Amino acid sequence: MSQITIPRAAVRGTASGVIFMAFFGTLWAGIGIRGMQGWEFPVLMILSLLIGVILFIGAMILIKNSSELPNEVIKKDRDLWRKKNRWFGIIFSLEGIFIAVAAIICVSTNHLNLFVPVMALIVGAHFFPLASLFQVRVYYITGTLLCLLATIVMLTFPVKIIIKDHQVMAWWGSLGFGSALILWGTGVIVCLKGFRLLSMAQNEAENSKISTRL
Repeated sequence: MSQITIPRAAVRGTASGVIFMAFFGTLWAGIGIRGMQGWEFPVLMILSLLIGVILFIGAMILIKNSSELPNEVIKKDRDLWRKKNRWFGIIFSLEGIFIAVAAIICVSTNHLNLFVPVMALIVGAHFFPLASLFQVRVYYITGTLLCLLATIVMLTFPVKIIIKDHQVMAWWGSLGFGSALILWGTGVIVCLKGFRLLSMAQNEAENSKISTRL
């Protein structure tokens, strides 16, 4: 009998990653829209929501199509995934704590403009342990790009600019839309990986059924 090496949980794990990228990418786009101070608001809002929804639909398709896959994993693999999920919770919680502390410090020191770039640095940094934890190499690129974007914006961009007599918060706009594009792009890559895993798992399951009949 052929052994199933890609269980349902592996495919659904990639789907969860896509959902996270869709949600937080759209959230960052919202920060960018806020930075535009109402300028071109409807077009940007519709476009950002559309991209987020498309990614979410892709994740739902992965989850739906993986429902017929076997979910047999050996005890060693099950324990490993439990450990990974536990560490994911710790990393995600620490990210939230660091962001909350950064918000308090920026508000108390009257440097609220620094909050968005500092938050981008924190979000970018949290991708490095996730990349190691889940062995997803693209997360290293995602983290690097987010940290580079935040650093470049702080060092070279003015906090605010005037476009056609309209004030725009340049830091919020550039970091919001830039981070959204990075996260959405990561979501697309992870989604494609999920469909490749799904296809491989379906082929394995079919081969396993054929071997069983023989």
